[in-house]
Amino acid sequence: MQPMTSRPAGALNGRCTVPGDKSISHRALMLGASAVGQTTVHGLLEAEDVLSTATALRHLGADITCREGVWVIEGRGVGGLREPDQVLDLGNAGTGARLLIGLVASHPFTTFFTGDASLRGRPMRRIIAPLQRMGATFCTRSGERLPLAVNGSQQPLPISYTLPVASAQVKSAILLCALNAPGETTVVEPLPSRDHSERLLRHFGATISTEDLADGSRRISLVGEPELTGRRIDVPADISSAAFPLVAAAIVPGSSVQICGVGINPLRTGLLTSLSEMGASIRLDHQREAGGEPVADLAIDAQPLRGITVPAERVPAMVDEFPVLAAAAACATGVTRMLGLGELRVKESDRLAAVAAGLNACGVAVDMGDDWLAITGCGGPPPGGGHVAVHLDHRIAMAFLTLGMASRAAVSVDDGAPIATSFPDFAALMNGLGAQIGPRVAG
Repeated sequence: MQPMTSRPAGALNGRCTVPGDKSISHRALMLGASAVGQTTVHGLLEAEDVLSTATALRHLGADITCREGVWVIEGRGVGGLREPDQVLDLGNAGTGARLLIGLVASHPFTTFFTGDASLRGRPMRRIIAPLQRMGATFCTRSGERLPLAVNGSQQPLPISYTLPVASAQVKSAILLCALNAPGETTVVEPLPSRDHSERLLRHFGATISTEDLADGSRRISLVGEPELTGRRIDVPADISSAAFPLVAAAIVPGSSVQICGVGINPLRTGLLTSLSEMGASIRLDHQREAGGEPVADLAIDAQPLRGITVPAERVPAMVDEFPVLAAAAACATGVTRMLGLGELRVKESDRLAAVAAGLNACGVAVDMGDDWLAITGCGGPPPGGGHVAVHLDHRIAMAFLTLGMASRAAVSVDDGAPIATSFPDFAALMNGLGAQIGPRVAG
């Protein structure tokens, strides 16, 4: 374990660039491996989760190299992966595991998957159910968790499937499986979730359509057995990583920070909407498009924040940002209510419980239900002084280190090591803006 401490900071100032988008990085590697010809990826997130996906794809036969910061993938074509000769260990990468399980489910061989303690505790039922309908079979341990074996279908079937809850991972697993199935596969999601898979599939040459329905749901249809062609991919900075300097600048008085080249996919900007409703001063400068994704430079100046209600329908657009939004809510005036958070209980940790426990440890009043949080803000710096258990969850660690910058007393976390899964240079970047994050000193 690597205990870390964040001490109260003076005003944060400067410009920074956060790492590449994790969601896009995973998908770029998988689709590059499924294309014909060479794919180059610029700005790939070189963190543990994505590197685990790259290693797994090499075991599946893809030729993946990095040359002076540019990742080069020699694709094997749709349906062209080979049976791996060892267990695929995805570490902490939930996205990598779920999407790769979908990808191999339409290949006629057996693949074994495992991961770290956190990933082995996460349920896989939601991807197993539709993939079984497409012809794959599974052998799992109790609770349909990793380790598991996927017996890919000899004759994968197209399906029409309605997701019980909006999930980009489940949707993407089905679409990746459908690449090697004849005919058209359709997925209906109750609320639109991040659409990086759809954008990248279209970029690689697949025929894919989306339709927004009258009840607010979205239908996505993919024509199977396309010939994907290798492409250049430019990965924007990850808005989920940008969330930490963004919130830090919002809650530390006198701060003014600019974050360059951030992806602002409209299905990922729920945090920007929520912070703006709380009174944060956020600008989107130099808006442009890169690699089929909208991008902007984010500028934020500290302002007093007020409590709001975050509606359940906003959850898919900011599902990973609730822990750090809780840090903002702790510093706001009034109560912030976050609704429809059931999905947070099956992330890298039970994030709902972890956030509530961490806030209590820092002297912040919080009420929790099965799928909601109500945080009573301190109207300024919270007491702090807590020691927070992160439960192998990188976002819990970074959220409470962010809260420590704005608290009256230092906040520590029991393990900063999981941060390397998505944001290896987190502490260095934040310290460059004026934070004081470092190892926790015993005593």
